[in-house]
Amino acid sequence: MYKVTREIHFCYGHRLLNYSGKCRHLHGHNGKVEIELYSEKLNELGMVRDFEEIKQVVQVWIDDNLDHNMILCRRDPLIPALEERKERYYLIDENPTAEAISKLIYDYAVSQKLPVSEVRLWETPKSFASYRK
Repeated sequence: MYKVTREIHFCYGHRLLNYSGKCRHLHGHNGKVEIELYSEKLNELGMVRDFEEIKQVVQVWIDDNLDHNMILCRRDPLIPALEERKERYYLIDENPTAEAISKLIYDYAVSQKLPVSEVRLWETPKSFASYRK
């Protein structure tokens, strides 16, 4: 099995609903995503996929949708205040944990026909969550 990994950096904010710790407050992260692709054989150029293709597909989507954005649960009562102030936000169905965001990115990459084996989201230099099927 061959694997390649592309690293993507982005900044985002979030908060966790119904959480008693510090993460219940709005805060931000300098996130790092690792997108790992796999293949049992290499293409005609000797690659799993071109790193530039991963950048054009996934990094462009992250830059457009998640970078410098608040990632919030659809049920977050803060949404009307953000709308009133014309602030950016991206809504997901669950709490925007590192686990949920890694799955969000995984699902997008798979929807774009990339052979993803795993997505890791580093929320801090010491902590990451990952998603794979």
